[in-house]
Amino acid sequence: MKSIQGIGMTSRRTRERMIDRLIDQGITNHEVLDVIRNVPRHLFMDDALASRAYEDTALPIGHGQTISQPYIVAKMTELLIDQRHLKNVLEIGTGCGYQTAVLAQLIGHVNTVERISPLLKKAKERLWELNIRNVSYQHSDGGWGWEAKAPFDGILVAAAPPEIPEKLLAQMAIGGVMLIPIGKERGMQELQRVTRTASGYEIEPLERVSFVPFLSGKG
Repeated sequence: MKSIQGIGMTSRRTRERMIDRLIDQGITNHEVLDVIRNVPRHLFMDDALASRAYEDTALPIGHGQTISQPYIVAKMTELLIDQRHLKNVLEIGTGCGYQTAVLAQLIGHVNTVERISPLLKKAKERLWELNIRNVSYQHSDGGWGWEAKAPFDGILVAAAPPEIPEKLLAQMAIGGVMLIPIGKERGMQELQRVTRTASGYEIEPLERVSFVPFLSGKG
């Protein structure tokens, strides 16, 4: 396993520069910033790209997928938590496991779903090596959610469908919040925050984002 502390472009000093950028970009939740400061992002990507781990950019992780840029991870996490103590969260799109690692240190339990089996296996191994244990994993179509683990007080979706999947809405707890990018064209998608109320759902448009498409089936 690569060094958790990192050297050179993966060193603590490089991470601090990333945190400074996140603060400049408007991230204010100190718990979120502390977790991102301490999660070794370079461990979640191939050696060839590790030196770029703390740049504010999405990077390829294989299978046509990417690790989200630090700003998006921080922003979605901050919006999901929003001064609430979340006990049971669903993550759609485990990917390399980086967002999972961040969430797991801020909430009670993460239930993460990934449709690409090799990515899920690698993420599970990496999180285990980092002693992150409050995570359940499922190889499944993300559009199905994870009904057996519902209801969820938080859902974070890391791929963009053209519209919000009905099954995910149905698995939200009353008062629960979902962060999800919506739209077909990368760079033209809209991050939305969905809140389930006693009488329905409130949808709040937030900002333009760029995510991989939300695909069905398992791979």
